[in-house]
Amino acid sequence: MRILWKPFGLSRRLLQAECSESRLLFTLVLRLRKAPTVFFLGQRQGFSTMPEIEASLRDSELFSPPPVVRGMTELDRTAFKKTVSIPVLKARKEIVNRLMRALRRVALQRPGIKRVIEDPKDEDSRLIMLDPYRMLTADSFDKAELAVLKELDVSPQLSQYNLELTYENFKSEEVLRAVLPEGQDVTSGFSRVGHIAHLNLRDHQLPFKRLIGQVMVDKNPGITSAVNKTSNIDNTYRNFQMEVLCGEETMLTKVRENNHTYEFDFSKVYWNPRLSTEHGRITELLNPGDVLFDVFAGVGPFAIPAARKNCTVFANDLNPESHKWLLHNCKLNKVDQKVKAFNMDGKDFLQGPVREELMLRLGLSTEAKPSVHIVMNLPAKAIEFLSVFRSLLDGQPCSPELLPTVHCYCFSKESDPAKDVLQRAEAVLGVSVEASSSVHLVRNVAPNKEMLCITFQIPAATLYRLQNDQEPPLKRQKTGDPSSGEPQITSDS
Repeated sequence: MRILWKPFGLSRRLLQAECSESRLLFTLVLRLRKAPTVFFLGQRQGFSTMPEIEASLRDSELFSPPPVVRGMTELDRTAFKKTVSIPVLKARKEIVNRLMRALRRVALQRPGIKRVIEDPKDEDSRLIMLDPYRMLTADSFDKAELAVLKELDVSPQLSQYNLELTYENFKSEEVLRAVLPEGQDVTSGFSRVGHIAHLNLRDHQLPFKRLIGQVMVDKNPGITSAVNKTSNIDNTYRNFQMEVLCGEETMLTKVRENNHTYEFDFSKVYWNPRLSTEHGRITELLNPGDVLFDVFAGVGPFAIPAARKNCTVFANDLNPESHKWLLHNCKLNKVDQKVKAFNMDGKDFLQGPVREELMLRLGLSTEAKPSVHIVMNLPAKAIEFLSVFRSLLDGQPCSPELLPTVHCYCFSKESDPAKDVLQRAEAVLGVSVEASSSVHLVRNVAPNKEMLCITFQIPAATLYRLQNDQEPPLKRQKTGDPSSGEPQITSDS
């Protein structure tokens, strides 16, 4: 079978090579810009740089905060004031709209800064701000732009305007890059959980943590609290310790995901917005009337969409807080009549409610039987729970098409993660599932650490207790591409 994993590694190597080349070009351009013989005002011939490098120069030189903010640990917004000289074109106010359409190439492109301002010396005119790196003199206009200027009777003569930049004019990444020590990583991304910005700061960023939190709140509408994770998810209930860096202390929040609403206390339950696509993917695999057993349900991101799709759902979580918010969210999304919620250990849930329901449903004699799915989203330990399926049911095995489908999440640090999770699952189950399995790449968690989902049908020889209590030997069956012998793996685009 095909594996779509290794090309990703090649792509990363190619990307690294391209990045190295870009850095060399960038360094070269910086040096050339310092040479007085390279660029001349009014001269269009000679050396030219790539547009993307010019854009980088523009952002890193002209539109960067003043050097005085370097090393700041308490945010002083007034220290970010800076005056820059911008070329402007004067035009009558009634023709500005037509003129702007023609000057899109050379107009100033900077969020938060108006490109058209009033002329302080002439109320009937406006000043159009132009890109200071594209517009050196009037000769910088191309033929089409000059033709429009002539048609509208606008002089191509440029003037200079002193533009004052303040803290509000800089992006969060620009602020942090100017403040943190040069050459160190800048935190500009975070996980958004309702009104909360969830950061994972590195050690070298901790002296600036209060400032970083304030910048995240300032620069992101709707964010009123910034927190930093201070411990790994290693406890029984899958939550973690966090520190409020800025803003509201309350961690009660509301999240909208895939047209469903969830409310919870982020400090007491597990929630990861990066799994939104995965929640939707599993929901798409279900059909109305199917049965879903969610072994580690959390606050309901798998269970509630399945119930909204008219599936019968049995949802469980060991964390009492998760169970409380699961019940709350079922009512909030009006599916509380379709979800049976449990507050049990995952093993007890599988050996109790799941076993009882499977014995009942798989033993029915009706022709139309729903598909049964079991979701196990506890990537650090879920594979260990697969041993519960060994000899879980009594009686005669059901027909193969009715066997439950398991979606088991796990982490892998191996060079071939698909092969790794398949072998680990088979070792716990005691039987090969290669013929009925696939491995899906969910996301990259950390360097050389992937989160995956292995999906397979539980073999009847594993699920049903044999009369002589003997377990079948582990036998691998070759399927798919005879030249491969590996499970199929797919990934999100």
